[in-house]
Amino acid sequence: MEARKSKKVTNPMKGHFDKAGLPPCRVLREFRVADGAEVKVGDKVSVELFAAGDTITVSGTSRGLGFQGVVKRHHFRGGAATHGSMFHRAPGSIGASAWPSRTLKGMKAAGHMGADRVTVRNVQVVRVDAGNNLLVVRGSVPGAGGAIVVIRKS
Repeated sequence: MEARKSKKVTNPMKGHFDKAGLPPCRVLREFRVADGAEVKVGDKVSVELFAAGDTITVSGTSRGLGFQGVVKRHHFRGGAATHGSMFHRAPGSIGASAWPSRTLKGMKAAGHMGADRVTVRNVQVVRVDAGNNLLVVRGSVPGAGGAIVVIRKS
């Protein structure tokens, strides 16, 4: 739990933290727990819940890539680069002209790419370092370096 300056916290959130008797933290998240679990508000969740060899599910927000064209976003091939061609990285046809006189929804086109919620399943835990609160895994982890991810047992 990373502490946060109290002046950066809104008054309603300050009330939540005061009621729980905790200092303000950067990220506040709710988790569903199993029935009969002995969990109180403010309990610390660490990597000691996992063991080497466990299979986990990792969820996070993918890297935001901004506005991208159709070649990068949807893997369109593009046209010829030589012989006077003027069709290089354009999408091609986006629908009929006379009817329906519009582009239909769902058409693959240029636009915002990335910054989506991504879940990677069946990631293997290689090592657990409880002293540094580190989890070493074999497999991909979504998001940029230092991003916040949610880890669940599979």
